Amino acid sequence: MVDAWQLRTWEAYRDVSRLGRKTRIGGRQREALWQIFERLREELNRRDVATWADVFGRVTQQLIDSGRRPFDFAVVDESQDLGVAEARFLAALAADRPDGLFFTGDLGQRIFQQPFSWKFLGIDVRGRSHTLRINYRTSHQIRAQADRLLPTSIADVDGNAESRRGTISIFNGPAPEIELFDDKKAEIEGVAAWLATHAGEGCLPHEISVFVRAPGQLKMARAAVKAAGLQNTELREKVEAVAGKVAISTMHLAKGLEFRAVAVMACDDEVLPLQERIEAVADEADLEDVYNTERHLLYVACTRARDHLHVSGVDPASEFLDDPTGLQ
Repeated sequence: MVDAWQLRTWEAYRDVSRLGRKTRIGGRQREALWQIFERLREELNRRDVATWADVFGRVTQQLIDSGRRPFDFAVVDESQDLGVAEARFLAALAADRPDGLFFTGDLGQRIFQQPFSWKFLGIDVRGRSHTLRINYRTSHQIRAQADRLLPTSIADVDGNAESRRGTISIFNGPAPEIELFDDKKAEIEGVAAWLATHAGEGCLPHEISVFVRAPGQLKMARAAVKAAGLQNTELREKVEAVAGKVAISTMHLAKGLEFRAVAVMACDDEVLPLQERIEAVADEADLEDVYNTERHLLYVACTRARDHLHVSGVDPASEFLDDPTGLQ
């Protein structure tokens, strides 16, 4: 809250609206926390370093003070993951020009940011948004199966609702495969056989990817690719797919990517949703946010597949695979 909203005084921190925070903090707790935040900011200044939110804050203030805008228009993709500092910067960039900003996004893929009011920051899209209904990237079978992970309608803080009903894909494909195994060794062998099959049926290695929930499961992904007789490249924020190699990655780096065939591994109980996140929740009221983002992560990973999707885990598997709103 303090860094994202660039709160500089105790009064600003005391009065800020805490949208999306189900666990409220009392006045004395805030006073104690503010002392810590002040000391941290003093230390950042002493080291002459800045957070990304601070960088955006400085640039935004410069735009406001100068009154000059370097661009007439901005097109923003993946806008569901915008943070407060970035949204405030874009609002200043547009300078109240009604057609200065164009956003595309999918609330179903929101996995990074806490909700906040765009309208409060000067970006009001109410009554000006449209839902695209034609899916050009994912087969009907994969899209329909993945959509079961999400509610039929998702709304943001400002009341903009996004319905997932009525969406169609322009092509068909085989149904996604969901397999549960007795142990990790069997899962690696099963996924390896699936990878080898599709590599032998015309999918080039760089058209194939394996996603896992967390870095701890990447070892399984590497083992499956190797057992399939293929080579892998591990995706990072600045590393893209490499010709001749299967891409492996955690689900967080799947955003914006597309592959003909995708295997999602290690969807086990206590892995998805990640047990560490559940145990870190201080209040049961915040569990809903954890479960929502974990579902969205699986949704993102599954919808990276264009033609073929394989989802696997060791029994007992993730509840997201077989609950009433799960994949099966």
